[in-house]
Amino acid sequence: MSYELTGASALSDEPCRYGTSKLLVRGPRRDLDAPYLAFMGGTEVYGRFVERPFVARLEETLGRPCINLGSVNAGLDSFVQDEELTLVARGADLTVLQVLGAQNISNRLYRVHPRRNDRFLQASDVLSELYGEVDFTEFHFNKHLLTGLESCSADRFASVRAELEAAWVARMSQMIGALDGQVVLLWLRYDLGRDANSGAMLNQEPALVDRAMVDSLRSQVQGVIELPVQTAGGADDIDGMVFGQMDLPNAGHMIGPMEHMRIANAAAEGLRQVLARG
Repeated sequence: MSYELTGASALSDEPCRYGTSKLLVRGPRRDLDAPYLAFMGGTEVYGRFVERPFVARLEETLGRPCINLGSVNAGLDSFVQDEELTLVARGADLTVLQVLGAQNISNRLYRVHPRRNDRFLQASDVLSELYGEVDFTEFHFNKHLLTGLESCSADRFASVRAELEAAWVARMSQMIGALDGQVVLLWLRYDLGRDANSGAMLNQEPALVDRAMVDSLRSQVQGVIELPVQTAGGADDIDGMVFGQMDLPNAGHMIGPMEHMRIANAAAEGLRQVLARG
C-alpha cells in the first residue's frame, strides 16, 4: 500500500465559494457564463483525498463544463438552505443531485448544524418526551444520536425513522422543485462496515434511505443513476489518494480513485441518455 504524505490540502483543487455562499465546495472556482452541468452532493461528490473526482472525469468524457458543488460533510439541508448555490445549480443545463442520508436533516425531532449537517444541535420537546431517559447533551453527531436511540428502544425508534423518512422525501422534493425538476439523482450505495453497534440502515450510505423513498421521487426528476460502490479500504483503492499519515483511517472510509473512475463511466452513460432527450 502506498499513499502521499502531503496532506489533504495538497490537492490541486482547493475548496472555493460561489458568491455569498458560506459553503466550501470543490475548486477551482469556475466560470458560470458558458453552459454547464452542476453536481451537488457531499463528501463523495467532492472527492475527498482524490486528485481527480468523478465530476472532473465526466467533464472530459462528456465534453461539457461540469461544476463540482460537492462539500465535505454536507447534507441535504446544506443545499436547501443555500440560495447562492441553488442559483448556480438553477443556471445549469442539468443538475446531478446526490442522494444524501436522511439522518442529516433538521426535522420535528432534532436540529442539525446548517452547514455541517452531520452535527447534532438540539432535540425537540417531542423527542425529549419520546425518550425521557436520554441525556441529549451526550451527543454531538447525528449518527451517534440515532444509534443511541435505536439501542435504547427499537420500538420507539420506528417513530424516529418514520419522521426522518417523511422529512427526507419532503426536503428532496423541495430541492428538486427549486431546480425546476432539471435534476438527475445519483444514488451511490455502500456499506461502511465499521460499527457493529449500529443498525443495518445506519451502517449504510446513504443512511436511512430505501428504494421506496427514492422511487417516490422518480416522477419529479429526469432520471436516477443508481450505483453500488465500495470504500477505498474495502476495494483496496488507497493507492493514488492524497492525505497525511494521520488521515489514513479516514481515507479508507472514503471512495478511492478507481471507484471514482467507475462512477464517471457509469454516470456518463446515464447522463448522455438524459441530455439527448433534452
